[in-house]
Amino acid sequence: MKINKTKLKSIISHFKDKKILVVGDLILDHHIFGKVDRISPEAPVPVVWAQKETFACGGAANVGLNLWALGARVSMCGVIGKGDFARTLFSLLKKSSIDTKLIIKDPSRPTTLKTRIMAHNQQMVRVDWESLEPLSLKVNKLVLDKISENIDEFDAVIIEDYGKGVINPHLVEELVSLCKDKNKIVTVDPKEEHFDYYKNVTALTPNLKEAQNAVNIKLKDKTQIESLGKEIMKKLNPKVLLMTLGEDGMMLFFDKKHHHIPTAALEVFDVTGAGDTVISAFTLALSCKAGYDESAMIANLAAGIVVGKLGAATTNKQELFRKIDGK
Repeated sequence: MKINKTKLKSIISHFKDKKILVVGDLILDHHIFGKVDRISPEAPVPVVWAQKETFACGGAANVGLNLWALGARVSMCGVIGKGDFARTLFSLLKKSSIDTKLIIKDPSRPTTLKTRIMAHNQQMVRVDWESLEPLSLKVNKLVLDKISENIDEFDAVIIEDYGKGVINPHLVEELVSLCKDKNKIVTVDPKEEHFDYYKNVTALTPNLKEAQNAVNIKLKDKTQIESLGKEIMKKLNPKVLLMTLGEDGMMLFFDKKHHHIPTAALEVFDVTGAGDTVISAFTLALSCKAGYDESAMIANLAAGIVVGKLGAATTNKQELFRKIDGK
């Protein structure tokens, strides 16, 4: 596919006019950095001398940050608990001007927290505070009611499923039906165990591993990617499937056609959060009336930028323009 630089820049310049709703599992990422110089006398484990800690948006919240960095207006919908972790996550979202009015506090659930203890540039251990239980019927209804009351504000809805209980079959079915009634784009960053939930959405953006596990197909070589994509299209009937292939770029499926998009990355330092960038840029471009191929090109360019950065990074309009110009 040829790149029309002027057209892509025009699409990106309209990101600021769009408002996107992100529905999914909100996660607070907590990092403790330190160093190790001895083994504990209590057990054969290293003692980490903590020197610094950081908090950042994770899960669906990181998708919100990606959208905000690209210039969109963003609203988050999810469920958190109470206490310091919830307040910290709210503070981080508000710092980026992300609307939190659709976030529900459920005191029976913890705010999902992932604590990673790092020493000498290595992760020593990860500690998770979370509930994997589905939302109660009451909270599930509250989520749907809040979305229904506000759906007219949004140009598109992103479903971010991290398997922490917010995304469930009933919620997805009702949300997809609502979006269709209101003629809203609905895209999904899927959890492989939940693929059967996501029928008839606008777009799915799985990576290759998720796609294989979703339909229980193990590829013998790259020539079978086309068959894998066609099987997912047949099974779930999305309008478009954008499958990310790591260093091999992306494969785009729509209207019984498929296109390979080579990677735009010059160097790969860290793929953390690249999927969040892909669905953010792809959905934003679709909301600007871009074609599937143009939207995929923009998503590919955005991913090529963030994998050249360390950590769960984001990109912005200026970096995309430079990437389009080959700078």
